[in-house]
Amino acid sequence: MDVEGSGRATKLSAGLRRNDLIYTAMRLFAGLVLRPFFRLRVQGAGGLPPNGGYVLLPKHQRWEDIPLLGLACPHRLYYVAKHELFAAEPGSWFLKSLGGVPLHRRNPLKTKRYLRDLIALITEGHPVAVFPEGTYFPGRVGPGQTGLVRFILKRYSPLFVPVGIAYHGAGPVREVHVCFGRGCRVGAAERVDVFMDRVMRQIADLSGLS
Repeated sequence: MDVEGSGRATKLSAGLRRNDLIYTAMRLFAGLVLRPFFRLRVQGAGGLPPNGGYVLLPKHQRWEDIPLLGLACPHRLYYVAKHELFAAEPGSWFLKSLGGVPLHRRNPLKTKRYLRDLIALITEGHPVAVFPEGTYFPGRVGPGQTGLVRFILKRYSPLFVPVGIAYHGAGPVREVHVCFGRGCRVGAAERVDVFMDRVMRQIADLSGLS
């Protein structure tokens, strides 16, 4: 079942709102393209909130994480991605049509308008995927980046869901486990860095990388 927004119309930055027709078509296409190379096993998806926005915090091993996460999650997603991918058209339009939200990792203020859009999307009831390591860390868990989570928490307190992604085997067809953990919130007196350390340990457990 797809999570729908709350019905509140929000004016987002130019062209940012996802095109659900393109998203659905590309999800089907990704399934056809990836199926010969990956056997996908999903755990914990039934525990995701059926309604309301939440933030997925997935492990990042390789570029296939993104389409595989979209296949594993029963809800349509928005994704935070590095702003360099949106530098030129028609690539920028296409990524935004798929739910891409640009983020300048070294200077987030340069993409501040998109960060405000991100908050609006979550409060509308859309789930958003944020890769907390910021880049690939194959075979190990990198440090959790606190900046974006800190920005979100200044304006809203969503449910955060850790996600493990693990690749098994070395043959032409690999097994991929996508494990959705139990959603959690930042404690009232909990520091963001402490929360992120806690979440990264859960991600490691879910990815079999403890």
